Amino acid sequence: MEIYVPPLGDVDEVDVIEVLVQPGDQVEQDTPLITLESDKATMEVPSPQPGVIKDVLVKVGDKVKEGVPIVRLDAKGETVAATPGAEVPAESPTQIEEPRVTEAPAPIREEPKAEPAPPQVETASGALPYASPSVRKFARKLGVDLNQVSGSGPKGRILKEDVEAFVKAQLQEGAAPVAGVGIPPVPAVDFAKFGPIEEQALSRIKRRSGPHLQRAWLNAPQVTQHHEVDISDLEDFRQSLKPEADQRGVKLTPLAFILKVLPVALKEFPGFNASLSPDGQSLILKRYYHIGVAVATPDGLVVPVIRDVDQKGVWELGEELAEVSARARAGKLTPDDLQGGCFSVSSLGGIGGTFFTPIVNVPEVAILGLSRARMQPVWNGVEFTPRLMLPISLSYDHRVIDGAEGARFVVRFGQLLSDMRRLVL
Repeated sequence: MEIYVPPLGDVDEVDVIEVLVQPGDQVEQDTPLITLESDKATMEVPSPQPGVIKDVLVKVGDKVKEGVPIVRLDAKGETVAATPGAEVPAESPTQIEEPRVTEAPAPIREEPKAEPAPPQVETASGALPYASPSVRKFARKLGVDLNQVSGSGPKGRILKEDVEAFVKAQLQEGAAPVAGVGIPPVPAVDFAKFGPIEEQALSRIKRRSGPHLQRAWLNAPQVTQHHEVDISDLEDFRQSLKPEADQRGVKLTPLAFILKVLPVALKEFPGFNASLSPDGQSLILKRYYHIGVAVATPDGLVVPVIRDVDQKGVWELGEELAEVSARARAGKLTPDDLQGGCFSVSSLGGIGGTFFTPIVNVPEVAILGLSRARMQPVWNGVEFTPRLMLPISLSYDHRVIDGAEGARFVVRFGQLLSDMRRLVL
């Protein structure tokens, strides 16, 4: 049987922009055969029934009219007339629908229903990405935003091969093409229209960390618990160690004491020293305590890992923190330095601020943010006294940790940091 170009309404002829089958292909009913395009719309011509393609009678670039044969089909089962009789309604340029094909004479068959046009995000100019319905469907299946794909077809049309090349390029760059599926992209804006601009390339670290942060934000539902810790006694103790620190040549910062306290809290709350299994059905509890410490460098933020923190004293931790921070700023960290963390700490104490929302370093489930400590009046039951208060911000993956557990963790951590004598209990 031959399959023909369906009625085109008030259009005299249309362009063949895609041939979707070739001789020998097995097709089912409603399988798209070719894609036609007029000035008004794009439409696919589907097969009226299952069968095997014997011949393809048109090629890309042909102009065809209503009733022109396009394919010869070795049909399976009952053969029906393949010349559609229903008119194709005029369509707006931004609303493309699949064509309706009405089977003619006996035996009477139901008219296949046209699939609704897939929702598409307009570009900044207001136009839809230039692609056929089959390519749009293919892109949706892979989670690809066609606005980001460059077309190599006629007039810049996006082909299936362009989508495949885009996915391959994303995988090679380490980005996840499916991250953010269903989230409309930010439209492009020509900022030069409003005043002078300068374009500056992102650093290598920011280009690599950006996709990771986006994946972490999209995949882990995150909650941040804020708390204030009284570190007055800790600071007095640290200052008393200054002569010994100078003698040892070690810069003893509050962060060294915080690292000393964290494994104790993590052992009491093992869910914070864990990762969710890939299927999301179980929790992988870690019996080691490697803690990542965010370090600001001229090129961006890196998170080297301090290993076996529970087995080290404050002096050793202070020395290792200084050494790894120096290597990070010099760009001399190795891949091993950045792997294996169980829990992360991000400190802004040297800069300022109060509270913030650190992003969990997935697949870890929690991160502790530290801000600048400041003197505050605190009521002791009798009077207000000046106390040095440290603002902390704990972000955690809500799939693993609930709010009550998060609050208990920061309170317990605060108790240990406020009075380090508790560490020997």
